[in-house]
Amino acid sequence: MSDRGVGAVGAVQVGGVPWPVRDHAAVGLPASFDIPVSGHLDALADLAAGAGYLEWRRYRHAAALHTELVVPEEDHDERAVDAYAQCAARIATALSVSQYVAERLLDNAVALRDRLPRVFECLRDGVVCPTFIRTIVSRTELVHGRPYQEQVDADIAAALRKPGSWSTARVRDLCDQMVYRRDPDAVRERREEALKGRCFFTEAGLDGMGTVGATMSAERAAIVARVVERLAAQVCKHDSRSKGARASDALFALVEHAPFGCDCGRPECAFTVVDADEVAANAARIVIHVVTDTTTLTGPVPATTTAAANSAAADRAVTDGVAVDEVAPEETPIEKVVAEETTAYTVAADAVAAEAVLAQDVAAEAVATDESAVDEDAAVDQIAVEAAFAEPELVDGVGYIAGLGIISGAHVRDLAKDPDAVIRPLGDGTDTPLPATQPADPYRPSAALDTYIRARDRYCTWPGCNRPAWDGDLDHITEYDRTHPERGGQTSATGLGAKCRFHHLLKTFGDFVDDQYDDPDHPGRIIRTFTIPEGRTVLGPAHTGFDTHPGLDMIVFGDPPATRPPSPGTEPTRPAPRTEQKHARRRQERNRNRLRNNLNGVRPPEPDDAPPPF
Repeated sequence: MSDRGVGAVGAVQVGGVPWPVRDHAAVGLPASFDIPVSGHLDALADLAAGAGYLEWRRYRHAAALHTELVVPEEDHDERAVDAYAQCAARIATALSVSQYVAERLLDNAVALRDRLPRVFECLRDGVVCPTFIRTIVSRTELVHGRPYQEQVDADIAAALRKPGSWSTARVRDLCDQMVYRRDPDAVRERREEALKGRCFFTEAGLDGMGTVGATMSAERAAIVARVVERLAAQVCKHDSRSKGARASDALFALVEHAPFGCDCGRPECAFTVVDADEVAANAARIVIHVVTDTTTLTGPVPATTTAAANSAAADRAVTDGVAVDEVAPEETPIEKVVAEETTAYTVAADAVAAEAVLAQDVAAEAVATDESAVDEDAAVDQIAVEAAFAEPELVDGVGYIAGLGIISGAHVRDLAKDPDAVIRPLGDGTDTPLPATQPADPYRPSAALDTYIRARDRYCTWPGCNRPAWDGDLDHITEYDRTHPERGGQTSATGLGAKCRFHHLLKTFGDFVDDQYDDPDHPGRIIRTFTIPEGRTVLGPAHTGFDTHPGLDMIVFGDPPATRPPSPGTEPTRPAPRTEQKHARRRQERNRNRLRNNLNGVRPPEPDDAPPPF
């Protein structure tokens, strides 16, 4: 019987040398915490990669336990406490965690080993944050055993290795996109079953509290949330409740048809009593934005025919205007109101060359198939490939619901059939550039550019942020000079980016510097960088609307209107000296970054720009 890990009473029970007494310098850890800010940040980034490696080793050990204890028994083990449960129990006991936690660890380990080996390598290399692993595993469960399982794994791993930063929402969207495009029939069946299982529930809590919940379609959930948020916002700045508490009170007022009001107690408050029914009656004006490709509306096509159709599709994508802005109840702005309905939602399909997306799928699958062909252990894969030829795989488009993520092409088409849905193309189907600004104000983006930026960015572009672009601000990356707009900061697709209110304020009033410029390797796309006050630069999002709807690349906007010179004899105004100096400093910092990063037709440098895995 082994006593490994057991020491004197009170000693830490570990499997080897306690971590505090190990040689930290041997693994590159700073010898002291008395280092400058940049040193702490470098250490945190290095530790994040190290945490990924340690997590990889943890999963490897769990997978090895599964191989030794479960695999030999799993095909015929009918015991109530089977080999899998006993394996997890060993882990739970050794780590002093619950059986549930141990089984989740074992689930993740087996999935990474068998279904996502390339993603597993990304974890080992510190490319992906360990906190994203559960998201990736759970969102890809449906591809287990499917012919395209290897392709999904390869595509996700390739995307994770792209330069740029990730957030939980962007990782979720990436996984859903890869699965939904390749499994249209199964996705539709699962959605129909999920709709049948929608429910309403209540749950008693502690201290006299309770929980009320319901499951429903994504678009309905978005509408409910918008109505509650709209009512909860009908208070003044002196209201004492948290945002969540106001939303809870607003939901009850809507259900009870009761008045809702600000609790500030000030006689002059204009929000003392708010008619909840009136707010609910205006729900028909709530817009749910949805972005999709025009070709997604036509339904899935066999992957075997995609390559042949690709050339013609690419040409048609240009004439179609890469912009079908509304396909189902969600996307672009919709002011549709139906008298008989209390709610209405719209869809804006971003008509963006769906065939181009399909072409990429075929190319990825071809590469993956070639690689598996030379694998000595690819017997099972070869059977899957043969099955795929016998029964052609269907490839479908996907849609994106603002704030909720990726939906399947079948879901998009269902939304498009709704009589309240409004479908608008993002472009006009021609090569004529779209207006970039409002006619009377070159500072304000046009409706087309506003929609384009939010569809392109999807979320706040600050590294790691999950706030939807549709709920945030459009920020001039280089500060807009109202006196001399030609100096920089013009209103254009390259000059604007989506930011949540917090990060917008952080950039405006803090010492953080962001930059955004055309990608020399991919015309129409952009590269973003964020520089913290101490000088460390991190790349922006690695996965944006471009990666789901490549046709966005082909939408072109015109140049901002020329500025008029000041009237003779009128002294031009200018910002306050401190603001002017800050803007000038930021412009100089961006220029220095670009020179340092060798941006003259070359991709950004690896060292300082390599982002942490989150």
